Amino acid sequence: MNRPLLFLDVDGPLNPYAAQPERRPDGYTTLRVPRNGAHEDERGLSSRRRPLRVWLNPEHGRILLQLGFELCWATTWMDDANRWIAPVLGLPELPFVDLGDVLLQERPDVTAHHQGPGLLHHVNPRVGLRENDFRTLADFAGSLDTSRTTG
Repeated sequence: MNRPLLFLDVDGPLNPYAAQPERRPDGYTTLRVPRNGAHEDERGLSSRRRPLRVWLNPEHGRILLQLGFELCWATTWMDDANRWIAPVLGLPELPFVDLGDVLLQERPDVTAHHQGPGLLHHVNPRVGLRENDFRTLADFAGSLDTSRTTG
């Protein structure tokens, strides 16, 4: 049986961007990602943009790899997730969904796009992935293991 596919978002699940900005969550490390190019302020003066602050928990990569899913990035980071996020988490280079210029504003109904079972799991962007989230994912993956029920 093929492993189920887990689409990974960065901001929210892996990077709890909505956490209190002055307080990095326990177990997380801070990554500063340069933003592309310069921008103009309200006076028309060009200035460098401050790097993007990203909080990542290096343990999350190990846990994700043990869940039994095929992993794929589904994030506006697209392939940049392989450059910046994967190394911190200890993940290999992963395929990514090319979102192009699409801005995801709504959570789609997963079952509307394929006939197999699906789980759309929301992660609180103030806290990121937690033990109960990993348990939910593991339980879902385990529910798909038909080799135990057929035979």
